[in-house]
Amino acid sequence: MISMKKLDEKEIIEKIQRGLDKKKFLSDDVERFEIDGKKFVTKVDTFVESTDKPEKMTMYQAVRKSIISCVSDFACKGVKPQYAIISMNLPRTLKQKDIQDITKSLKNSSKEFGIKILGGDMNEGREFVSHVCMFGKSQKNIKRNGAKNNDIIFATGPFGLTGVGMKVLLENKKGDRKFVQECVKSVLMPKSRLKFGINVNKFITSSMDSSDGLSTTLNEMATQSKKKFLIEKIPTKKGVYDFARLNKIDSFNLIFDAGEEFEFIFTANKRFEKKILSLAKKSRIPIIRIGYVISGKNVFLKDGKILKKIENFGWSHFK
Repeated sequence: MISMKKLDEKEIIEKIQRGLDKKKFLSDDVERFEIDGKKFVTKVDTFVESTDKPEKMTMYQAVRKSIISCVSDFACKGVKPQYAIISMNLPRTLKQKDIQDITKSLKNSSKEFGIKILGGDMNEGREFVSHVCMFGKSQKNIKRNGAKNNDIIFATGPFGLTGVGMKVLLENKKGDRKFVQECVKSVLMPKSRLKFGINVNKFITSSMDSSDGLSTTLNEMATQSKKKFLIEKIPTKKGVYDFARLNKIDSFNLIFDAGEEFEFIFTANKRFEKKILSLAKKSRIPIIRIGYVISGKNVFLKDGKILKKIENFGWSHFK
């Protein structure tokens, strides 16, 4: 009997791409296409109850999160989403209150992000699934592979909060009450960086949504840009270290590998730093300068003269 190697998410996508005669696969946050000379951007994302919905997450929050998953990818590219088509898989156990929450969430989310929902599809199944397809007009073509030597690396906010939140929701871990509430909220009602992304668009050389984990984002951007990323400042809060210490958890894993953040990482020429910080202040975005780009490869955490390699241990389906 021949044993087959178990494939991960990236390998499966690459095999499908080759089957579609796309010989070179270069992943990105959105897809771009052109019709009659007009350029558009689209994104699809699927929210599945069994893998994405903690027990304490309401149906309202689940629907909103399925939408913000797409919005976050538009945000990191600085593109305004305009339209969406949404298909849902609904179980028979759904109650009237659930339908009311779905409706309210769709209405409020479309208003929050300025999106018109055109329609979609509905099916019956064993669990709740929301599949969102979003569209917008293409602007500057920001990809993951545009980082240049001496570019500054920025994060749009702190990491590790969602890691703490998931530990609380899924494993009933304990910590400082106020901080734990903040972390749980970051999972159930994540914030969008859309407005800032649109405003900072013209200053960005490369960017990527960080929902699969900071280590994945940094490594993917460094690999595609064929550069070395040096991280000088870990973008997190003191509460993450306190929580990790109390529960005997690796804080590095919470910050770099947990995922579920809807922040984004971007690089920019250092001559635009003041302008970027000014835009962040106006948008009330807690932007963090975390490092810089040089020649080489891989991602390293710089602590004085010591370099620690940051491996890609973020989220991946089928891993």
